[in-house]
Amino acid sequence: PLSCSLTIRCDTLLEHLPELAEGKAELVPEDGLLLFVEEASLSEGESAFDVLKRELQSRRMHLEFSESPAAYIEGICNLYEYDCGELSGWIYRVNGEIPGYSCSEYLLSDGDVVEFLYTCDLGDDL
Repeated sequence: PLSCSLTIRCDTLLEHLPELAEGKAELVPEDGLLLFVEEASLSEGESAFDVLKRELQSRRMHLEFSESPAAYIEGICNLYEYDCGELSGWIYRVNGEIPGYSCSEYLLSDGDVVEFLYTCDLGDDL
């Protein structure tokens, strides 16, 4: 069976807790790790977004997104874009690279390492 790993982190927020929107600091884990799945199941033709959505839904964890024309991640675990300034939000990497297009358009391969990361500076802090 095909699989990939999935990590969701918000470490960058640990250095910016005072700047976070009211009530958000308590949502940030002490180690910045929101989710780690070593072997997420993967079907042929699935995107990074498909895996993110399935893994969060199966754990009843929050995900908010829009899909026009491609998926855009607005919030994960109630941490949203702009919660830590106008340059903050969610970014994803696959195998250490930031693709530069929607996670719903990135088709995964067996063994890919997928990360969704909260950035406070358009990815320059990752």
